[in-house]
Amino acid sequence: MSDANLHAVAQDPDSFAVQIADSIESFIVATTEVAKGDEPDSAVPFLLLEISQLLLTGGRLGAHEDIIPDERYEPDTGPDVDVDDLRERFAVLLDPVDVFSEVFDPYEPRKAPVASRISDNLADIVTDLRHGLAHYRAGRTSEALWWWQFSYFSNWGPTASATLRALQSLVAHVRLDQPLEELDGLDTDEDLAEDALAEEAGKVMAQEIAGPLGLRTAT
Repeated sequence: MSDANLHAVAQDPDSFAVQIADSIESFIVATTEVAKGDEPDSAVPFLLLEISQLLLTGGRLGAHEDIIPDERYEPDTGPDVDVDDLRERFAVLLDPVDVFSEVFDPYEPRKAPVASRISDNLADIVTDLRHGLAHYRAGRTSEALWWWQFSYFSNWGPTASATLRALQSLVAHVRLDQPLEELDGLDTDEDLAEDALAEEAGKVMAQEIAGPLGLRTAT
């Protein structure tokens, strides 16, 4: 989307709302381009950069005072855009490192890790961001900011943080020339404890995934 369309609400381009919207629009466009698979060799590093930048935007929303929408009830934005194609493209592009384990709440004691998928996470993040963008494009700036802030705390923020950790870990395994354990057979509908995760893990050397995913091995 051009700047002229994105800023149709006639706001100061240096305003908080415009900067947040620009960042979110940029993430959606960039992520959608990566999912096309035209440059698979740079997919993981590029996603690492895009998620990092998005979380900076989320941090700005999180540090901001509570945003109150103008209307008491959220206006209908129509059906959310289907992201199944995006999800499936990333699942293919990121195989065999799509599945990873995470802990949802680091402050909940002795919480066992669960299986997640980077492809699912990316699709969920885009869905949340697009929902707010629909309000923004319709000129409902306060509603958009409220939604992005609320969903940052409740969904896309934690999801993006977990995804960043997975991508950073993947890059680190390759750059440090460390073996990468494969969660082969682990899926997101399983509820496995940490010991079971270890049993599921098989040995996959970093160089086996470095080339297809655009990562350099350590020299």
